[in-house]
Amino acid sequence: MPNKKSPCAKILLCAGLLSLSVSASAFEDGSPAFYFEAGRAPHNNTSTRSLTVGAILPWGQQNLIWGTQVTSYADLFLSQWRTPNVERNGGHHDYSQLGAIAGWRLRFEEGASPWFFEAGLGATTMNDRYRSPDRSFSTRFQFTEQLGIGRNFGPRGEHELSLRIQHFSNAGIRKPNPGENFYKVRYLYRF
Repeated sequence: MPNKKSPCAKILLCAGLLSLSVSASAFEDGSPAFYFEAGRAPHNNTSTRSLTVGAILPWGQQNLIWGTQVTSYADLFLSQWRTPNVERNGGHHDYSQLGAIAGWRLRFEEGASPWFFEAGLGATTMNDRYRSPDRSFSTRFQFTEQLGIGRNFGPRGEHELSLRIQHFSNAGIRKPNPGENFYKVRYLYRF
């Protein structure tokens, strides 16, 4: 004998499944977050490494543009760069960096995709002029640009992993201006 369900039970079951699918596909890019990031700027035979801790503070509202959700945010961070010391044989020199970036996130499928793309522009300052065996900055102040691609995980999408490219240079304010490119991995937790 087939199992017959009342129309009311079918409606409740469909509503429950629909609410589950909506909550599973909604990613809250509009809430604050903290992150840890590690990166490397490779050179000829050496490299500069960076460790970063930062906070994401959303601003504005989420917009849909051609089926893509766009959100804006402020990225405030503190980094530590470590490079081989150029003045002594052996050892390392550490640099502290404070920065702020205005960022934009694009989330596909009207915000339902766990995948996203980011871009940002900002400014930083360091405790000293950066010098590595093959690069020497002329200013402590640097502009920065970054691109990233990543994915959310977790029941609310609260965990995030992303790969990023970040460039630093003084935009020709003073010479030399060799710039530095870091390749980074970021873990972010959203509240």
